[in-house]
Amino acid sequence: MQVILFCRFSYPAEGGFQVDHDSITDRRAFLYDPARMALRLSLFEHFCLPGIKAQTDPDFDLVVLVGTCLPDPYFARLQDILRDVPQARIVARDPAPHRQVCQSVLNAARRHIHAPCLQVRHDDDDALAVDFVARLRKTATDCQPVLQANRLVGLDWNRGYTLRASDLHPFEIAETVTPYLGVAQAMAVQGGVRQSQMNFAHSRINRFMPTLTFTDPPMFLRAHHAHNDSRQRPKVTDPDFHAPTLDHITLLNRRFALTADAVQAAFAPADSAAPRATG
Repeated sequence: MQVILFCRFSYPAEGGFQVDHDSITDRRAFLYDPARMALRLSLFEHFCLPGIKAQTDPDFDLVVLVGTCLPDPYFARLQDILRDVPQARIVARDPAPHRQVCQSVLNAARRHIHAPCLQVRHDDDDALAVDFVARLRKTATDCQPVLQANRLVGLDWNRGYTLRASDLHPFEIAETVTPYLGVAQAMAVQGGVRQSQMNFAHSRINRFMPTLTFTDPPMFLRAHHAHNDSRQRPKVTDPDFHAPTLDHITLLNRRFALTADAVQAAFAPADSAAPRATG
């Protein structure tokens, strides 16, 4: 069964963000701010991609959606970052309604629209465990009666860790156990069904379809930083962060192909790759 990892990289959609903007021009200015882009590119390269490159089952497609208006220096950097990820393909689209364009791109990525597939929503500042694709495919096989009886089925792994930069430690870490968080979340889509995972808010998929939730082992990492879209809402609480232990460092390496140095590098971009002024 085809597995599609779908990643929006600073795509200036109409809707789809916690942050409201008066116009697409304002949204592009927000998304393409040099400091923000430096951090997002750094997290994508050093935090997100190591686990994707190390997947024990390499049979998947990684579709990265960007805006056609993504400035050339950022697009070139993104191409360079993905150069050694053979499963990756960058798709550029004009700004458009969020769910509509995401559904279109996901359906275009399906090799056979009349064959079932597994779709995974994945943010560029999150990480997946190295066995996520293998476990997802095995889960789909084990749960075939449920998948065959329903047009859509949500598959959710709710245990992982949230990490953030620290002035006192290499980084700080907190265990996260939250259902329907939107990371390490997949959807089984029957053949011929054109609705996609991105047609549904990740926190509410259980209102529209049967879902299966798994709690063990840790399957995701989230990066906690000022540019998290989910942190733009009022009264957002912080996890219980603390310094990583040796066991945490070992787990990050074994489950996510990450080292402490890589995590530090992810949160401390060396340069902004900002567009140069002209004229």
